[in-house]
Amino acid sequence: MNWLVAAPILIPMATAALTGLAWRSVPLQRALTLAGMTALLLAAIALLLQVQHGRILVMQMGGWAAPFGITLVADMLTAIMVLVSALMALAVAVYSLGDIDPVRARTGFHPVFCALMVGVGGAFVTGDLFNMYVWFEVMLIGSFVLLALGGRKEQLDGAIKYACLNLVATAALLLAVALLYGVTGTLNMAELALRVRMVPNQGIVTTIAVLFIVAFGMKAAVFPLFFWLPAAYHTPAVAVQAIFAGLLTKVGVYALLRTFTLIFTGDTGWTHGGILMWIAGLTMLAGVLGSLAVRDLRRAWSWQVVAHIGYMIMGLALYTPLAVAGVVFYLVHDIVVKTNLFLGAGVVRRLGGSADYAGLGGLFKAAPLLAVLLFVPMASLAGFPPLSGFWSKLVLVQAGLEQQSWAIVAVALVTGLLTMALVGRVWAEVVWKPHPDGDIAGTAALPAGQRLALVAPLVLLSGITVAIGLYAQPVMDLSSRAAADLLSPEPYIRAILGEPPPPPVLVGELP
Repeated sequence: MNWLVAAPILIPMATAALTGLAWRSVPLQRALTLAGMTALLLAAIALLLQVQHGRILVMQMGGWAAPFGITLVADMLTAIMVLVSALMALAVAVYSLGDIDPVRARTGFHPVFCALMVGVGGAFVTGDLFNMYVWFEVMLIGSFVLLALGGRKEQLDGAIKYACLNLVATAALLLAVALLYGVTGTLNMAELALRVRMVPNQGIVTTIAVLFIVAFGMKAAVFPLFFWLPAAYHTPAVAVQAIFAGLLTKVGVYALLRTFTLIFTGDTGWTHGGILMWIAGLTMLAGVLGSLAVRDLRRAWSWQVVAHIGYMIMGLALYTPLAVAGVVFYLVHDIVVKTNLFLGAGVVRRLGGSADYAGLGGLFKAAPLLAVLLFVPMASLAGFPPLSGFWSKLVLVQAGLEQQSWAIVAVALVTGLLTMALVGRVWAEVVWKPHPDGDIAGTAALPAGQRLALVAPLVLLSGITVAIGLYAQPVMDLSSRAAADLLSPEPYIRAILGEPPPPPVLVGELP
């Protein structure tokens, strides 16, 4: 079953090619995209089932043994990320049926969307740093096209800002990769984990590690490298906003998590407890304050993407088994919730005619079921028990308290309180107050097919959020196994370089 490792690349790649061939038929493109994303989800489930008992799947491309060939590898963290990303891709593909107009569909939405998922899947399964750079480039090209699709002035402005700043990150990543190759002679991540320890001048390794923080940090939108995100994420179609908010920055977090638990582990006092800890705190504060300073719902959620990246970096900075398990848990929770928030904001704007708080209102009266569906991700974002956001924050806070990292715990709690204030404001403005122009139409006013396409993903993602909250321990068990793999990388290294891995050890229960 090692071929499953390549499925996150091959399935969306084949789907992109088929939708491209069906350029003249929008209905066929839509059907192919739905079929491709469904197949990707099924392959992701099979991949998780294969690795859940400690097995690490490896595929050496072209028959070249590591470290000479291109390695694809899947451990527990990879399988979790592939599964969640495939689920979001399917939800967004369904939503796009009611959101993406025929003009955008005819100008390449479906092939480019699938190509974007090729880059996401490739970044998760690659075992080689240079190929991680390649997959980031694939994502950059696809995301730039999706941002500009439609050609409106604000879209082009956002796309240019996004592309320019991400090209800086790309250049930094390529430079970091070249320097690391210069001092180690390899870019296979398993072999790097061994060779980095043997570099005589560890100061050079630390300097390269900082460069990787800059490169991956810009991709993840951490402080002070986040300004491109609020300037760009609110401009494209809602389906594009949602997949960006759910996945793109999380790929940057994944890259940081992978490299700073496998490769750059020699000077954790400086990289983890120093730089990453400061970045985490400042990212949380900058994001939540930015979200309170804007009145546009999409911009507010964009700033919240930044704020909650800070929580994940906090877990990596603490660098304990519980903290790393908390990062994995938080990734799962945040991908689902952020995708759901942007999809919900799109429906709200369609019904209310505006994305600004002042132009919204009356949602509970017009569409009570939709209001309930929106409450779930907003409450989870704020950390209300027993939803997924409560458990993910609780795990990270407990990890911080165990390490007596009082400052970062205080920042996390303050950020949580300010997020609650934002959620309360949004709820009061959008749901409870009357609409300034009188009553608005509910979802029943939409055509039946469009209503199903727009609301079904909200039902699915809100249900997942509730399920994670009510059955958090199984998710924590998977996160603990992923953390065990990350913090004890010898099985990962042996699986790639030729020896079978031992079974993982769980790192803890939910607090």
